[in-house]
Amino acid sequence: MSLKNYIKASFLKFFTNKISKKFDIKDVKKVLFLRYDRIGDMIITTPVFRELKLFSPEMKISVIASETNQTVLLNNPYIDDIYINHKNNLFKDFLILLYLRKQKFDACVEFDHSVIPHAILRLLIIKPKIIISVFKEGRYGVKGEDLNLYDYFTKKNKKSHCRDIWLETLSPFGLEPQSNSYDLFCTEAQKKEARKFIKNFPEKFLIGINLEGAVEGKKIHYEDLENFCKSIFSFHNDIKIIILTAPNKFKSVNEKIIKMGLDYVIMSYRTDSILDVSALIEKLDLIVTPDTSIVHIASAFDKPIVSIHENNQDSYHFFAPTSKLNRTVFSESKNSLKNYPMHELIGYCSELINLKKKKL
Repeated sequence: MSLKNYIKASFLKFFTNKISKKFDIKDVKKVLFLRYDRIGDMIITTPVFRELKLFSPEMKISVIASETNQTVLLNNPYIDDIYINHKNNLFKDFLILLYLRKQKFDACVEFDHSVIPHAILRLLIIKPKIIISVFKEGRYGVKGEDLNLYDYFTKKNKKSHCRDIWLETLSPFGLEPQSNSYDLFCTEAQKKEARKFIKNFPEKFLIGINLEGAVEGKKIHYEDLENFCKSIFSFHNDIKIIILTAPNKFKSVNEKIIKMGLDYVIMSYRTDSILDVSALIEKLDLIVTPDTSIVHIASAFDKPIVSIHENNQDSYHFFAPTSKLNRTVFSESKNSLKNYPMHELIGYCSELINLKKKKL
């Protein structure tokens, strides 16, 4: 070990050392979950909140979310309080962290797969009686299990989906999950707007296409989109293709779609939140998307999905679609969607269209 890592490891051990206090996990009444990252991660974690609340209805469940992913939790009946956190700005969060410390949480659950300094600092400030986390590989030569800050490390099967790895954090409570399905709770107004939109296309098979994810490189380019739309229409002329996009890109994407000049390809209505687009996805027949939160939204409603994933099998196993009908095409690149097989994408979509039609 280098001197630099030795010093970092020493500081890590020092700051995560705590005096052990006897507290029975059976006495936990207030739990705080740390989930202040991406939208998709929050969607995949929603079974955890539901299963704990159903197991112990009197338990108070709070979540530290990010400004980006907190909308996933709106209207969720299994969560009592939501607090906003800024992942890379501890000073901005300091007052809310002190407030959370005063709440005297019995337990905190942290989902990071590795040793993350900013998460450790937040846990030290909040100071819950018990801290639960998933198995950690370690950092600076220090194994996760050597960090005394954590009271429970749960199992991590590398072949398991992240939803099941994160559900395992409930095992210290003596809980066996009854379901691992995702939760999204759209309002009646959001559902009504979606119903109104799709009424314009009676007798059409509705395909939603999301063009890009939050990460650079996860994108369906317009020339590929046009090629795909023309090809799939040549096999299924009863389709309507609806383009999904973020509100800040709605105008520019709409201009591209109009320029494409295909009457069976249109923009969705403007969706300003995750639950807005969720309400629409619930009404569609097939979703085509890069690996991003749209995969997990579609999975929440068990919609047929064809996803496009970078050539990274480890990432795929952790975050794969969970709908009963799903297919994935892989690009040649480990870091982007460069050179994914278009013929395979078209073939999978046609296959799922036929399977879906048989069930209608």
